[in-house]
Amino acid sequence: MSPLTCNELHDMFHGLDHDRDGQVSLEALRCQLFESGAVSITKDELASLIGKSSLNVDEFVLLYNSIEIQNDVDGGNGPNNTLEGGGGEEDCVKRAFEVFDVDGDGFISCDELEDVLKRLGLWDEKSGRDPAAMICKFDKNFDGLLDFEEFRTMAPPSLPHSTSDTPFTPTPSFPFLFPSSSPISPRHLQQSQLFTFLHPLPTAVAAMKSTSPTAAVGTALVKTPYIVKFAAVALLSLSVALLFYHHPSFPSAAFSAFTSLSSPTAVAANNSTSTALNSTSTAVNTSSTILKVKKLPPPPPSVARRTGIVDENGAMTEDFEIGEFDPSLMEELRNLRGGGEETEKKENEPKIVKYDKFKACDGSKIDHIPCLDKSERHCPDSALDCVVPMPNGYQKSLPWPRSRDEVWLHNVPDTRLVQDQGGQYSMLVKDAKISFQDGGSDQYVNLISQMVPDIDFGHHTRVALDISPGIGSFAASLFRHNVTTLLIGTKDVHKNQIQFALERGLPAMVVGFGTRRLPYASQAFDLIRSSGSGIDWTVDNGVLLLEVNRLLRAGRYFVWGGPQVDSNHELSLDDQWNEMEGLAASICWQLVKKEGNIAIWRKPLNSSCYLGREIGAQPPLCNSDEDPDNVWYVNVTACITLLPEVRNGGNVSVWPARLHSPPDRLQSIKMDAMISRKELMKAESRYWNEIIDSYVRAFHWKEQNFRNVLDMRAGFGGFAAAVNDLELTSWVMNVVPVNGFNTLPVIYDRGLLGVMHDWCEPFDTYPRSYDLIHAAGLFSDERKRGKCNFSTILLEMDRMLRHGGTVYIRDSLAVIGEIHEVASAMGWVVMVHDTGEGPHASWRFLVCEKRMP
Repeated sequence: MSPLTCNELHDMFHGLDHDRDGQVSLEALRCQLFESGAVSITKDELASLIGKSSLNVDEFVLLYNSIEIQNDVDGGNGPNNTLEGGGGEEDCVKRAFEVFDVDGDGFISCDELEDVLKRLGLWDEKSGRDPAAMICKFDKNFDGLLDFEEFRTMAPPSLPHSTSDTPFTPTPSFPFLFPSSSPISPRHLQQSQLFTFLHPLPTAVAAMKSTSPTAAVGTALVKTPYIVKFAAVALLSLSVALLFYHHPSFPSAAFSAFTSLSSPTAVAANNSTSTALNSTSTAVNTSSTILKVKKLPPPPPSVARRTGIVDENGAMTEDFEIGEFDPSLMEELRNLRGGGEETEKKENEPKIVKYDKFKACDGSKIDHIPCLDKSERHCPDSALDCVVPMPNGYQKSLPWPRSRDEVWLHNVPDTRLVQDQGGQYSMLVKDAKISFQDGGSDQYVNLISQMVPDIDFGHHTRVALDISPGIGSFAASLFRHNVTTLLIGTKDVHKNQIQFALERGLPAMVVGFGTRRLPYASQAFDLIRSSGSGIDWTVDNGVLLLEVNRLLRAGRYFVWGGPQVDSNHELSLDDQWNEMEGLAASICWQLVKKEGNIAIWRKPLNSSCYLGREIGAQPPLCNSDEDPDNVWYVNVTACITLLPEVRNGGNVSVWPARLHSPPDRLQSIKMDAMISRKELMKAESRYWNEIIDSYVRAFHWKEQNFRNVLDMRAGFGGFAAAVNDLELTSWVMNVVPVNGFNTLPVIYDRGLLGVMHDWCEPFDTYPRSYDLIHAAGLFSDERKRGKCNFSTILLEMDRMLRHGGTVYIRDSLAVIGEIHEVASAMGWVVMVHDTGEGPHASWRFLVCEKRMP
């Protein structure tokens, strides 16, 4: 094994310097040597060997190099200059990674981290800490594991080397550690200090050798190069463990502090030790001591860099002629080297597929929703391979809240809703715009609040669902009450009710409401409304109402409006009311209030009513093993979903406290972490809050007026929570990919919107639905899954993105290149930026603009 570099030694020293006083106590050094299994030695024996009660950084380095020198004299691996250069950082990180990667599978798991911390004596069962919470800060793809690329992002690159003794001013990568006005000066160790340190060593070691067999054995072990290396790696591992354990929120700062000590100033300080060693070597009896000292060779003189060729006399000359280049010579050289590093590098580099410019789709695709027919979701065999064109006369969407009241006429190509409905939806076409009148929706919302005060819009009721909602007037009114309402509707004769809602800046999706479950979590919505939707809730044993029952939060309300509710109407409508009333009673809904053409039911808080029904009562209870949150391509069943006794969705805080209060259902998510889930959710929120705050300041998000936002890989909803905290005028559709952890229940319990989706299939929305699309780590996950090409996903993103919209993609270097290629081929303007970890981090983020033509 090669000797440790100066950088490694400095890292070890600062890992042991717990109180940051610039000294490592002998007790700390002894304990680490013992716990790592390197050597067993008492504190007194170590003190008599060294002759001091503590070591500063230069003495620590000098002790190690004295032992290395002795190893060379005794026939070790030969002389090595461990003080020159600084290229050992990469090996240092690899060895530290291997210490934590106990099973050698290339990942650090929670169990492995806990095991290493226990062996180092750093684990306290009573502390309430969890290894998953420590891993979370560095876990870029949120898979609960650390691979080497994620592990190495903890360590910023070394500071640049310098041969001068002038003060070194840190680079801007570490402004939080070193103000630019405070340069770091080299530290010099005086020869008298070195002599004072070295002087007791020969006598003490000789005495130990003659009087203490244990000490002699311990000393012999200490001087063995393999033990020294083992102890060194153990000390470094301790430093990393302390970084995990004590600084989970500040990894870059801690590691930057370690790395900054490997600067040329430390090298300069240690170069001075060779003079001190030489001056003391005559006083050392090499025949009776264990540690022997020999003179280190001086560093080679610095030579000015020159360019040119060597002539026949061996001298550098600039007088030469450039002949013709023969490519075969390079090929011959490459063959002689057996392909060499260049071939290996090409094999390891990700292969980036080149894309020709994508053509525009034909005009029939202007409002194309690939996977939806009138009632069900059926995706075509072939993916979209063209760019959806912009409608004639299209203009950049109006900003919120202006868009709530008017939209551009040509932005919604199919205007039959305006022509056929006349004044039903209170729309007016004037000056190439469609304006929306209130139509009594505000009074309607106020009436519901008066009928059932417990609905409490904006506090107990935060997330609502509006089924077949017209043009979204009810949802627009609820936004004034701080309620986020999702509008859903099928593709009907007018086709574009949902498109009108999206153009107004309202959350909306096209759905197939028939034989399959809707792609939302169980107990997702605090209030569900259906008014004049044309849906017969009692057909097929009430299967559609039972799906609504699955979606409705325990203890919350279903509002049904229409002529069927008013008993003064014709007999056929009375029959519909009676059937609806009977079905609602059979699923234990309580009719709270009926007034005019509005009826409001309340879902029970628990399953006691369901379990207390008569044997054979209809509809039946669902099987106990049926997962109510399994929603992707799952058929609806005419059964009642039981409410869990614990971790019930009905136990949520009021808004806005629920946004950052870890809900009970957080513990029911099927994922690797167990104890630390609350810490994971909070850490994710802090992570995205910092990033979005930087976006707001650097990219002027508030001035860009993003309204409709899509997060393609939402996790616990930290991105959307940050958007809310920073008071942006946006709503966010949080998408949970089917190949990840199902966090939809947590997203809804926090008062946010979400949906499950497979990004290798088209999304259920119209073209030009979103102002901003965000994707973090999505493409790395999809590459691992290998189900579809990046072009499939990016073309779908282009279909959903409005002209004039923006895409932010954060992902690893392994995929950023291909994403850039596809985005450019689609006509996006792409800019690559470093993440907050700096230019040497393994992730980048792209800012892509789909500009107006």
